[in-house]
Amino acid sequence: LKYLAKKYHIEVVEKELTQDELDKQNERESLLVVSAYAARQFSENLFQSDEGISIGLTYFKERGFRQDTLKKFEAGYSFEKRDAFSKKATEDGYKQDFLVKTGLSIQAEDRIFDRFSGRVMFPIHSLSGQVLGFGGRILKKDIKTAKYLNSPESEIYHKSRILYGMFQASKTITQEDRCYLVEGYTDVISLHQAGIEN
Repeated sequence: LKYLAKKYHIEVVEKELTQDELDKQNERESLLVVSAYAARQFSENLFQSDEGISIGLTYFKERGFRQDTLKKFEAGYSFEKRDAFSKKATEDGYKQDFLVKTGLSIQAEDRIFDRFSGRVMFPIHSLSGQVLGFGGRILKKDIKTAKYLNSPESEIYHKSRILYGMFQASKTITQEDRCYLVEGYTDVISLHQAGIEN
């Protein structure tokens, strides 16, 4: 920023952050790190685990999605076991507090469990590509629960400020000066796979 500002003769005024501002910034960065970890974990589940391949990948294949398209959108799968992700994340050194604040996990008294268990996962990216939240689709038909479940509002995820697929579409939108809005996650992915990337 300083280099660009100097190049274009823009004065940059620096400000010392208060301890509260520093704490908030550190928390935000921690939430982004946890979300990025979750996206990698869910993607690994989808493409490299028996459960992910037989349930998640089968669902996507039945819908006609190719693996390259799924990888472009970092699609994933959350295991059916109610605490599989939360347990793995804490074992890998991620704090429960941040798992709960991102909405990936739910705290119930003295235990923690997964918000998205048994779902195919759609990471929601910022314009710069950071994972801010998730959408998850249940695959079992006999369960009385919401078909789609989204991350709750958090320090990093504000539903009203972000559109799914905007990160992947922004370059083409700029080039073509046109943007198509569609309703669902799979609608966005379908259009990209068909070559309509804006």
